[in-house]
Amino acid sequence: MKQERIEFGELSYSPCRYGASRMLFRGPRRRLDRPYLAFIGGTETYGKFIEKPFPALVEKAMRQTCVNLGCVNGGIDVFVNDPTIMEMCGEADMTVVQIMGANHLSNRFYSVHPRRNDRFLKASTVLQAIYSDVDFSEFSFTRHMLSELHAKSLERFDTVVHELREAWVARMRNMLHQIGQRSILLWFSEEELSDAHWSERENQLQADPLFVTASMIDELRPLVKEVVVANPSEASLARGTEGMFFPPSQEAAASEMLGAACHVDASAAIVPALREQLYAI
Repeated sequence: MKQERIEFGELSYSPCRYGASRMLFRGPRRRLDRPYLAFIGGTETYGKFIEKPFPALVEKAMRQTCVNLGCVNGGIDVFVNDPTIMEMCGEADMTVVQIMGANHLSNRFYSVHPRRNDRFLKASTVLQAIYSDVDFSEFSFTRHMLSELHAKSLERFDTVVHELREAWVARMRNMLHQIGQRSILLWFSEEELSDAHWSERENQLQADPLFVTASMIDELRPLVKEVVVANPSEASLARGTEGMFFPPSQEAAASEMLGAACHVDASAAIVPALREQLYAI
């Protein structure tokens, strides 16, 4: 039966819940009454279209239970505002936190859906005043909204980016304080971790994690054990959707994601860092 599902481009994600959390996570459900490693992050951590995303690969390499708490299109808000997730991470031997974009969080200018953080809910009166020439009722997704704001005015858009970055750092500090010192930040992206202006990046507003810079990460280093940078190799990127499973209607979406080979690269970067930190405890 499993082979039939894979042949038709489908994976069984075995959705499950933990505690009082309203979120559905990728299963099978893991036991929490024995030592475990926790993973939180967005679509990459969840492993959409990937049979063995990097948390599963790390579990095999480390021979230790890994709890995948990734959320498709998730941002910081979905985790920091969920007491169950924060408690699970705080009790883990180590938590790997995928660095997520600054666009997927509520801030002084706009609010996002509490669980689907890519969904735009509404603009604040401040943002409406800055962009009085924009009809915000037309937007359902944050990236679409930001693209339109960028097209309207570069000068005004820089004000928005500045706000998103400040909100991101503050929210990350909050989350990392809740998790505790046993955490590792993971930069998993084809983009280099640098201070290059977002407009200088090859993918610009399509880049992930959006608007996050090396300087922002440096502000968080005192709160974590290590920062792991996992840039997939050119060879892995060139393999595209090879090893991914998706229906034909999702081919375009899958082609924009990091493929199975990239997850192998991420695992190879994470495992040595975890071993070093766990042995040091």
